[in-house]
Amino acid sequence: MKKLKIGIIGCGNISSIYMENCQKFPHLELIACADLDVSRAQLQAEKFGVPRACSVEELLSDPAIELVINLTIPKAHASVCIQALEAGKHVYTEKPLAVTREEGKQILETAKKQNLLVGSAPDTFLGAGIQTAINLIEQGEIGVPIGASAFMICRGHEHWHPDPAFYYDTGGGPMFDMGPYYLTALVALLGPIKRISGSTRISYPERTVLSTPKAGTKIDVVIPTHISGVIDFDSGVIGNITTSFDAFGGTSLPPIEIYGSEGTLLVPDPNTFGGPVKIRKRDENEFKEVPLAYGYSQNNRGLGVADMAKAILEGGKYRANSELAYHVLEAMHGFHDSSDSGKHYVMESTCERPESVSLELHA
Repeated sequence: MKKLKIGIIGCGNISSIYMENCQKFPHLELIACADLDVSRAQLQAEKFGVPRACSVEELLSDPAIELVINLTIPKAHASVCIQALEAGKHVYTEKPLAVTREEGKQILETAKKQNLLVGSAPDTFLGAGIQTAINLIEQGEIGVPIGASAFMICRGHEHWHPDPAFYYDTGGGPMFDMGPYYLTALVALLGPIKRISGSTRISYPERTVLSTPKAGTKIDVVIPTHISGVIDFDSGVIGNITTSFDAFGGTSLPPIEIYGSEGTLLVPDPNTFGGPVKIRKRDENEFKEVPLAYGYSQNNRGLGVADMAKAILEGGKYRANSELAYHVLEAMHGFHDSSDSGKHYVMESTCERPESVSLELHA
């Protein structure tokens, strides 16, 4: 079997699961990793048996590497993606695709110019939970989809994260932190978005870090921390979404619900690959759990890389693609723009609803 040679840039915490999972697919060959701190790359290489640890420049100049997985911080996503593309390599980046729409467009334009592919997390929608939900919709189990609700509500990362300041800076906030999971799942379930309305607020202009090692440090909040919006999908479905770092008392709301003419579907947390998936049909009195119909229900981050690699090696489409990632990036900005302008935000981009996974992504 032909293998695609891969290098990882960015050896922080999330790199561990990618290094572990990439080695489970026979058509992926992880041959190098790099970080601004080369010693951190060396530690990860030793831990996961990666043949080579090096500088970012050395990785990008290695002609053997065909695809780069970009696991840098969000503010560096665009620059690293563009550097990799200009070095002649395909790129798969962690979410979001970029911080600004302008950077996102530049990535897409560079990829087109170089005749290369770009993929982006999240790939959780390829997992057993959301794919089972997609299958139920496609089989007509809830009839015609009419509406949807999504909720990502928590009390803020200063309670647990060792260095949470960036969550409250430009490019942060609950929409840009967790919105990619929810909006990507909604597009995978219901198709592309036509227009958006939103309301946003900064509830607490200053936060106090409660976690070590920076407990007591004050954070100035510059990005909205409570966002509520309405989504008009091309299909006619009307959805609503709330993302918040301001719910200090927590929430009992489900992650995602889809309302159809013949029933309601409870979709699992889109930050996970598994279930549970539940459905309540018309005139039934309770929700019933549906067995997961697909594989990949654990932490299978890297599944999008495997799907993309198949497209590179064999041709065809891949699901966690750049058009989907840019559509989600634009939508996230749309909620903020709508709130600032007091008007609907009409989407400029569109994308295809990703093909459902008819079979497991066997390597």
